[in-house]
Amino acid sequence: MAAVNLKAMDVDALLALRGEIDDTLEERSRELKKQLSALETARGRPARGAAAGSRSSALKGVKVAPKYRGPNGETWAGRGAHPKWLSALLDEGHSLEEFAIEGAGEVEEVEEKPARKSGRGRRKRG
Repeated sequence: MAAVNLKAMDVDALLALRGEIDDTLEERSRELKKQLSALETARGRPARGAAAGSRSSALKGVKVAPKYRGPNGETWAGRGAHPKWLSALLDEGHSLEEFAIEGAGEVEEVEEKPARKSGRGRRKRG
């Protein structure tokens, strides 16, 4: 591309050049978005829409049959953190298998994991 002497150009020519640059950038942006969409589709992910950048699980909102039932009729599907009623009963010495609903699938082994440091704190400078 030939070098353009911007200082020698008048205002109208500079505005026209800016318009061409804007058009070219917009066109390239559309091309890159198409490529990104094609790559996401090829990887099995839905193309980004209006909610681009938001993180949500593909299973969000999907109802799951309960796997555990408490003594007062409370239920838990076995996903996520233990509900308060179950945590309290486990702390009292009960086992998770005691609350499993028959035919609701296999009972998963639950082990307490030590707290993990995230490593995102302040760093010491020295």
